[in-house]
Amino acid sequence: MSIVKEVDFSSSPEPREPLPMNVWLDDGDSPADVIDALALSPFATGTQPWSRSTTVDRVRLDAATVPPGGRVLRVAQHSDGHESRLISGEGWTLRVVRYSSRSATFTVTATSEELARSVLDEATRGAEDTSAKDEDHVAMGFVWLSDHGKRRSAKPITTSPWDGIRPNYPRAAKTRLDQLMAITPKDVNGRLLLLHGPPGTGKTTLLRTLAREWAGWCQVDCVLDPERLFNNPGYLMDVAVGCDCPDHDEEHRWRMLVLEDCDELIRAEAKQSTGQGLSRLLNLTDGLLGQGRDVLVAITTNEDLNQLHPAVVRPGRCLAQIEIGRLAPDEAAAWLNTSDGTSGTASGASGSPYGAAGIGPEGATLAELFALREGRGLAAPETTTSTGLYL
Repeated sequence: MSIVKEVDFSSSPEPREPLPMNVWLDDGDSPADVIDALALSPFATGTQPWSRSTTVDRVRLDAATVPPGGRVLRVAQHSDGHESRLISGEGWTLRVVRYSSRSATFTVTATSEELARSVLDEATRGAEDTSAKDEDHVAMGFVWLSDHGKRRSAKPITTSPWDGIRPNYPRAAKTRLDQLMAITPKDVNGRLLLLHGPPGTGKTTLLRTLAREWAGWCQVDCVLDPERLFNNPGYLMDVAVGCDCPDHDEEHRWRMLVLEDCDELIRAEAKQSTGQGLSRLLNLTDGLLGQGRDVLVAITTNEDLNQLHPAVVRPGRCLAQIEIGRLAPDEAAAWLNTSDGTSGTASGASGSPYGAAGIGPEGATLAELFALREGRGLAAPETTTSTGLYL
């Protein structure tokens, strides 16, 4: 999958002489910065006034990325796997930047539109690694703010169908989760998806499965630095307004931004603790910023619903607001495939809050059930810690 952008200067007057270009370098610049400057030079001076660029989400390790007739002029390599290359041919210049994430950007400047297009096609032909594209994987984007602006990297992540993980969730949530998984664009009413509940109940697993179930109409991007997103207006505009959908040229797609464990952003006292962060979140989901933008926001939190800011959970704002709680004792026992709640491989210590059977009167989280099944001891409920991205 690739994103293609084109700059057309066909209507601009042709300069009689190449425009001058000066480059200043100091000890803060790197070899990759030199390649950037050299790659821009023929475009800036007007000798190669056509430019095309594309991003390949996952490049094969053995991909050559050098078009026929091209000559590699510069190579800048970093210990983290980041590599920049400058390649030149008759009437064209190509800059290839490969990242440690295995994504790559290709930028071509050329003397004509047709030449720019053909060079880009040759450079990227067969470069994409399609080995992970199967029914057990879905492409998820990861977005963050770098020193050079917004960055996005797409990764194939392992997922399971909803039917396969449905038994992991409490009966109180299953009907609403069934409805959520079946949503289509025409059903969207509200832009905020709120999943709340104790740590280890499988909220992140739900989002991975949701990306799979919605893959036909919605691109899911996980924001790695949500606190910066809502405290930096420029970054927020780039994420909210820009489109990174790989196939946006072929069909219109919704986007869902995933913000994990954003308790500080949506607590009742969020206005005082995060400044304008909460206001900008609300503006994105139900304000002017979100108008005309098919963008959804999914938030996971460990906070109780009554601890959240009332503006976040008001009627009409949420596409869905679902509590992902602990499995009741009988559900937990069924999950462990026994009638008394023991896994057959683990039992609680005498006097444990979970009892000798391993499941207490409050039931168990999904993480605790996995621990029981694997024969690992459990901590008391009040000392259970977050599982982060695991569940």
